This record gives sequence, structure tokens and C-alpha cells, in this order.
Amino acid sequence: MSQKTIPIFPCRSIQTTWEFYRSLGFEQTSWQTRPNPFLSVRHGDIDLQFYGWKKHDPAASMHMCYVVTDDVDTLYESFRSGLKETLGRIPTRGLPRISVLKDMTYGMRQFLLTDPDGVQLRIGQQISDDLEHSPIPAEPVAKALHMAVLLGDSKEDYRGAARILDKLLDGDEPLPAPEHLKALIMRADMALHLDAPDRARTLLTQARAVSLEDAQRAALNDELVRLADLEASLEDWGTGQK
Repeated sequence: MSQKTIPIFPCRSIQTTWEFYRSLGFEQTSWQTRPNPFLSVRHGDIDLQFYGWKKHDPAASMHMCYVVTDDVDTLYESFRSGLKETLGRIPTRGLPRISVLKDMTYGMRQFLLTDPDGVQLRIGQQISDDLEHSPIPAEPVAKALHMAVLLGDSKEDYRGAARILDKLLDGDEPLPAPEHLKALIMRADMALHLDAPDRARTLLTQARAVSLEDAQRAALNDELVRLADLEASLEDWGTGQK
């Protein structure tokens, strides 16, 4: 006996929703406008369904699901490419948006994809037999980065994550190059979420100036991909500071 769960999410317009998921490589499996708007899409074994609800508020959306894959890197690159081809950029803030791909502290390598209606797909691949959260590191720098990830990614508390990172970056002791780069890129990400493009631009310039050895650069590939995406996002901004 086998079972499969198919989530059903609200959307304001099935046409807009379809256009978004089509850009990611999904196929349409059902379309209905009457008596009630309804859409279903599929990408491999990912099946999603949507019903039209004009009163849906994307800003207040708490709708999400977890998609487990055996090749998260390929799926991430596929979705990034689709978004860039359609939008001309990688959306890193607002709606829709896609997060950085990273190894989490609970045995998953994942990224977050949020659609135009605030529906969030957490897409990940198991990379460890231990799916329990790792203990909070005792070392101060590692602890600060750990907590910033939890606040920024898991809770989307961008101001809370920014405060932790500001304290880390403003510390008296210089940070090792890998940790310095991670903190700068993560803080720039938070700045964009907080509508502070000038601050983000300064942080990204500092990140580009961090000197890395070849082995460090290879280990920080996820962060460097995000750095490039954030730089591209700034091209759509005016100026502002928060």
C-alpha cells in the first residue's frame, strides 16, 4: 500500500500562480475557472493544488510544505534558472523569492521557495542520519552565526538576525575569513529584506574584498552563489537606508 499527500493552497489568481510555477518547469495537470477557480501543477513527484480566493493576503500567509528530494542542488539550479529567465534576476526578497541553498543544523541541505501568494516550499535533501538539531555551538562566532541562521531563515526575524550579525561584525577581534564572509553576506541578505539597499551594497562590497584561499572558496560556494544573486538584486533598487 502506498500513500501520497497533495497540499491545497490558496491563491488570488490561478493565472498568476500558473505563470509562476510554469517558469519553474512545472506542468499543468488541472485547470478550472467555474464554479470555483482551481489549478493543479506537477514537477516530477511534486504535486501542488491551488484554489482561487481573492481575499487571500500573501503578507499574512502561513501556508507551507516540505518537499524532500534526492538531488536538491540540481533542483535549486533549475528553479534559479527558471526565475532568472522569466524575471531577469534571482528574486531574493519580497514575493516571490528564493533563499540561499545551505546545509542546515538538523541533517538537511535545503532552500526556501516562496511564491507570489506567500506559499512557502521548503525543499531539502537529507545529508545525515541524525535529523536532530545540532547543539548550539559554545564558541562565540559559531554561536552567533548559528543563531542568526535560525532567526533569519527559520523564523524570518530579519531584524533579530541583523542585530546578532551587527554585534559580531562590530566586535573588537577580527573574524577568520570564512566566518567574516558568511556574516557579511548574511547581513546583506537581512538588509535587503529590511529595505536597506545602501547598507546591503556596502556589505557586499566588503564581502567581495575578503581574501580566500582556494580551499576556502570551494567550501563557501553556496555563500558565493548567494553573494552574486544579492548583487544582481541591487540593480532593481533605488537607494535607502535602514
